[in-house]
Amino acid sequence: MDFKVLAKDPSSSARAGRFVTAHGAVDTPIFMPVGTAGSVKSISPDELESLGAEIILGNTYHLYLRPGDERIAGLGGLHKFMGWNGPILTDSGGFQVFSLARINQIEEEGVRFQSHIDGSHRFITPEISIKIQENLGSDIMMCFDECTPYPVSREYALESMERTVRWSKRSREARSQSGGALFGIVQGSVFLDLRERCLEMLEEIGFDGYAIGSLSVGESKEEMLSVLRSVAPMLPETRPRYVMGVGTPEDLVEGVRAGVDMFDCVMPTRNARNGMLFTSRGAVRIKNSAYADDPAPIDPDCGCYTCRRFSRAYLRHLFVCGELLSYRLNTLHNLHYYLDLMARMRSAIIAGTFSEWSKDFYELRSINGGGEDPE
Repeated sequence: MDFKVLAKDPSSSARAGRFVTAHGAVDTPIFMPVGTAGSVKSISPDELESLGAEIILGNTYHLYLRPGDERIAGLGGLHKFMGWNGPILTDSGGFQVFSLARINQIEEEGVRFQSHIDGSHRFITPEISIKIQENLGSDIMMCFDECTPYPVSREYALESMERTVRWSKRSREARSQSGGALFGIVQGSVFLDLRERCLEMLEEIGFDGYAIGSLSVGESKEEMLSVLRSVAPMLPETRPRYVMGVGTPEDLVEGVRAGVDMFDCVMPTRNARNGMLFTSRGAVRIKNSAYADDPAPIDPDCGCYTCRRFSRAYLRHLFVCGELLSYRLNTLHNLHYYLDLMARMRSAIIAGTFSEWSKDFYELRSINGGGEDPE
């Protein structure tokens, strides 16, 4: 995988880079919208491109269950199937096996589980996960791993981490010559020495990039940020660094400060459908009655289609009426906010002003008390 660091912030670990895939180049730091079932909910690929999305995430577990990875392969692969011409990263399916399956049973060979859709019995191994991702035509594949739960004992965290390393080695061996890039996932829960040992063993195997897994799975914000700030700078400097499933705008800023290149999270799209909109001054809960007569845009500093065209009053009306347009307009705004946030951080890193930029970011949010609207 061709990856280059193009600029570094002089006062932190923040960096700007670029990597190249078969479906195009990606400038980092980058946020990847989540397309769980081959679609970023409620918006089209053309709209994603207009928002500045350069890479999206596809979900191995969901696409394996429905419509099936072999069917997608027969139809030309996931890019063609969903009409997206840019790069796609697919997760391994491990997180969903442990979080969504009705029953799961971990074995050394893999995981047996029941589908949350129809109750059918399934079995995923590292080899099967890689085969599914290759059938999808992923540009970046993730090793099959165990998403370590929280809270967890040190003994189980060690056992889980070592199993993830063994599965990672098998994932690496299962990749075909025509497969996409492959990232290893650093596990170890909140135990930093386990995280460090896991990374050492993954580096011995050798991967195209490295991710931090099992964050935001129940631990406190302080614990999450402690692991992020400690582990991210340990990841190889010459490879992309990815933190999985994180998070809030503040999490992204702190992740970039720690040297992370890639992020994904359902938060901007899921929260959009639930009526929470992200702005430069904090989050807005559009259902609040205070917005019923408000003619202002969601964010006066935002240039997205939603903010250029519609008022808070109208967006509240759509949301409380359950209109489908509410999902689309809210999602367009939230994804614009996240992608623009990443672009502004990249520009600040290149200009050598990331520290000043991040100070302004927090000061502007403090205008609204540093948080979001009350329920």
